[in-house]
Amino acid sequence: MAKTMDVHEIVSGAEAECFITIAGRRYNFANAKSLEATVEKTKTQLPILGKRSKANKTTSLEYKGSATLYYNTSVLREAMYTYKMTGVDLYAEVQVTNYDPTTNIGRQTVTLLGVNFNSVVLAKFDIDSDDALSEDVEFTFEDFEMPEKFALLQSM
Repeated sequence: MAKTMDVHEIVSGAEAECFITIAGRRYNFANAKSLEATVEKTKTQLPILGKRSKANKTTSLEYKGSATLYYNTSVLREAMYTYKMTGVDLYAEVQVTNYDPTTNIGRQTVTLLGVNFNSVVLAKFDIDSDDALSEDVEFTFEDFEMPEKFALLQSM
């Protein structure tokens, strides 16, 4: 009989930590509701002599992400204002640590380097909503590091 995943190997997202560093200043990005950063391979299809099908060769990587934030800080708006006024684009570092003490897999930390936000909501209100104001942001980044990794699942 195949072993299945143990419930203690499931990580709660509510236990995450997120920090952002912009222009040398580090902020606890506690107003983030969700964040997802992805890496996507760029592939080139190449014909190979003697084969009817083409092979797929990875040629580069593309980094992008998105986040939903509570609309309660001006940090990103200030960064956009700095760019508007000076022409100096600010790149950030975002560090995300997932650690749920109820699991048996430990911590994982991923640091996104060269984060550049594509757009930021400047002003917002909604009188028809009982929900807290939030904003969705998309970003690109240039590289990443992974100083901490989850332990291998016991079921693997």
